[in-house]
Amino acid sequence: MGIEKPTKHLKDTYASRENIENIVGSVAMKEVLLERAFPRYVLKSMMSGFLLTIVTVFMLAMKTQLVGAPPAVINLMGAMAFSVALVFIVLTHSELLTSNFMYLTVGVYYNAISLTKTMWLFTICFIGNILGAFVLFGLMIFTKVMTPEMIHALTATVDAKTVASTWQAILVKGIFANFFINIGIYVSMMFKEGLSKTFFIAIGVIIFVFMGYEHVVYNAGLFVGMIFYNLEALSWLDVLKNIVFAFIGNYIGGGLFVGLLYAYFNGSRNHT
Repeated sequence: MGIEKPTKHLKDTYASRENIENIVGSVAMKEVLLERAFPRYVLKSMMSGFLLTIVTVFMLAMKTQLVGAPPAVINLMGAMAFSVALVFIVLTHSELLTSNFMYLTVGVYYNAISLTKTMWLFTICFIGNILGAFVLFGLMIFTKVMTPEMIHALTATVDAKTVASTWQAILVKGIFANFFINIGIYVSMMFKEGLSKTFFIAIGVIIFVFMGYEHVVYNAGLFVGMIFYNLEALSWLDVLKNIVFAFIGNYIGGGLFVGLLYAYFNGSRNHT
């Protein structure tokens, strides 16, 4: 007696439909927050920038204090340290531009938010992220946390990302960075347990930092640090080059390669 062929429907292929529904719901809440509690949204965006930047300082301290260790070990330890930032940001529901690239692209795909409001939210979120970095370094300047070695490492990192990088390299590395970040966030949404969520959020960050990919908010935080500690070493045209192409690359990697694809994989545009 043969085995009957199982009957399947298109909806059976929606392997992570619950994630998409959760994202669409989050997009609606972001829109309400932006429209009806604007100061609160700005503060949540600033918190992301603050968290990202304070962990950047932690990473710089770790790298400079591990001098003499194999470079791979230093890079891995720094990447693991930096992953703490995204875990804190996601689990506290703070607003980070690069994760919003994925969320709002899904929202636009399912007609949950207009393109105009999406652009406005991106703008306010990015400004808030940068302001958070200014708050962090504005406080840090009154301490001796940033040692000469850390300032030297900061300057070398910024030089490599601006003067020494072409726009093509920044663009492609931006795609890779936010692909790994958002695929990690997307997978983490499939779990309810805290440690599992933390692992998948962190692993994407560890990969992007270890490989030296380009993250526009992280980079902006580095540039803010340079304003406070080594302003004369900044090449503003190259800073603009980095921000523009890292922004575009991050949107492609997180918004299109993750958000748009998984929105398409999980249903019709006309139905959430």
